[in-house]
Amino acid sequence: MTDKADKQVALAQDPQNYWEQLERIERLNKASELKAGVIFSFHSLILGFLVDHMDILTGLFSEYVLFTSIFAIWLLLVLVSIYFCFRCFTPRLELKFKKSIFFFRDAARSFGDVSEFCETYIRICSNEEELYSQLSQQIYIESMVVNKKFVSVQRSLRFFALSFAAIMILIIFWAMIV
Repeated sequence: MTDKADKQVALAQDPQNYWEQLERIERLNKASELKAGVIFSFHSLILGFLVDHMDILTGLFSEYVLFTSIFAIWLLLVLVSIYFCFRCFTPRLELKFKKSIFFFRDAARSFGDVSEFCETYIRICSNEEELYSQLSQQIYIESMVVNKKFVSVQRSLRFFALSFAAIMILIIFWAMIV
């Protein structure tokens, strides 16, 4: 074996590398949720502002069909963006994997009572191959979750940008008629 191959094997056999990867994925998970939360907050602010000024909007709706149409498009874009924000917070994965001591639901439900779980945990952690396999599976599963969350955030952001463009058109339209 070459020195490079030896280093790769040594890294693969160091459980700290697996834990560091899981921590990195957890930070990415939090970042995606933070982004979705910020987008949702912006939508909430804009919707709150418009509700506070509904008396002005009501007059515009009755007088200008174009304004009403653009407003409806804007509202639809906002709702789609909010939908993807929620999808970020609740990604759905339909995957079937071997039960893992590191997956919270499996840990709580699949290994019996606390004594049985402890025995299984100790057995798995004392067997390097099984430990690395379970850690690798957890990295894979959590990476898939984070990927889905970032896809949802990107879609939400895209619809947020479109809704921002629509609201700017509404503001310009309102400025022209006032």
